[in-house]
Amino acid sequence: MKPFALLIASALCAVFLQAAHAAPFPEKPIRLIVPFPPGGSVNLMGRILADRLSSSLGQQVVVENRAGAAGTMGADVVAKAAPDGYTLLLATMGAQSIQPAVSKSLPFDPRSDFSPIALFASVPNVLVVSPQTPATTAAELVSYAKRYPNQLNMGSAGAGSANHLVGELFMLRTGAEFTHVPYKGAGPAMVDLLGNRVQLTFVNLPNVLAHVRAGKLRALVLASASRSPALPDVPTMQEAGIADAAVDSWFGLMGPKGLPADVVNKLAEAVIALAKDPSTVQLLAEQGAQPMPATPSQFATLIRNEAERWDDVVKKGKVTLE
Repeated sequence: MKPFALLIASALCAVFLQAAHAAPFPEKPIRLIVPFPPGGSVNLMGRILADRLSSSLGQQVVVENRAGAAGTMGADVVAKAAPDGYTLLLATMGAQSIQPAVSKSLPFDPRSDFSPIALFASVPNVLVVSPQTPATTAAELVSYAKRYPNQLNMGSAGAGSANHLVGELFMLRTGAEFTHVPYKGAGPAMVDLLGNRVQLTFVNLPNVLAHVRAGKLRALVLASASRSPALPDVPTMQEAGIADAAVDSWFGLMGPKGLPADVVNKLAEAVIALAKDPSTVQLLAEQGAQPMPATPSQFATLIRNEAERWDDVVKKGKVTLE
């Protein structure tokens, strides 16, 4: 009897395990790690994505802000999470492609410790200046910065941050020379820009759209491949005669390495469908953003290409973490 009872028990366990394994993903809430503080375009994109995914997946996607070290702390949480699809990362250009170029002591391998899932959206980077700055166009700003090198202060969210590196790229492409002033976050940098204590910065468009429209800041040029409907009169770098300086900041979904293929595919399909949904497209446009749907393999290729680009900028610009 005992062997028979054991056999029955084993069979029942196998059935239950198979049923559990076959349970459709997701069967509980998902945690989305946003590696920057509340406020700003990263948090905004994360909350738009989480809200829309909650509806399409039938499970709540909860945003958890884990700020620190230019996105590294939040990314580390995901790199060390169980590869089950219930802890995901809102990946950004700064954390995934720039930080590996400027920091040699990351607590994870950005190229092998994550599973790219899908790209979601992008926002243009815009060069904005204080209205007191003696330039109304990018050409005038470059001319002034060449005539008076390092007299204009360029604020950033910190050494090695995305807007710092976009500024370095601009200087490499134009020969302009600004004095970099790193802050502990984008908020303090913006306060000093509005007060003319620094004269310019490169920043994601959604973060400054209201200030530009109110005349508190002057937008000179978009570091983007095309003009933004949110600021249709602001030219692109190419239109301003500055080649190879377009940098759209992108946002996508990633998980820990080893994420099962079926989980990756389901999440990727959901994110790509959202990025193509007309109501989502309209919502993004209202924030100065645009959809950027891409598959896991396309996303992985973008990360590799961007990493090579920023490695080159860091070396040629002699960027250090001041």
